[in-house]
Amino acid sequence: METEFTPWASLAGGLMIGAAAVLLMASNGRIAGISGLTSRVFARGTDGEARGVSALFVLGLVLAMPLWALVAGGFPQQWVPSNLAQMAVAGGLVGFGAVLGNGCTSGHGVCGISRGSGRSIVATATFMAAAFVTVYLLRHGIGG
Repeated sequence: METEFTPWASLAGGLMIGAAAVLLMASNGRIAGISGLTSRVFARGTDGEARGVSALFVLGLVLAMPLWALVAGGFPQQWVPSNLAQMAVAGGLVGFGAVLGNGCTSGHGVCGISRGSGRSIVATATFMAAAFVTVYLLRHGIGG
C-alpha cells in the first residue's frame, strides 16, 4: 500500500495538536491525553467542570472531520482494513495498552515527551517499538 506524502498538511496538523495541548494545559492544567479525557467524561466521580472541559475537547475531536469536509468540500481519502476481526483485536489491544501504560499516545507521546517525563519517554518508546513490530509482521509475516 502506497501512501501520499503530505509534509505541509502534516506540519499544520502537528502544530494544531501541539497548540491544543498547550492551550488545555495553560487554561485548565490538564494533559491532553485522549484516553484520560474520554474516561473523565464518563467517570462517576468527576466534578462537573472537569467533565465539561473534557467533553468539549473530545467533542472538538469528533467534529473536526465534518468541519474539514465542510471547509475542503469533501472528506479526505482514507483506507480502512476490511477485516473487522483484525480491527476489533487491534482496538482492544490499543485500549489495553493505554490502561497498562497509564496513558495513551497523545498523553505520553505529545504531552509527556514535551515535558521531559522519563515515564512518558519509556512508554512512547515501548508503544512505538510494538507498532513497528506489528506493522512488519502484518506486512511481511502473518498478514503478508
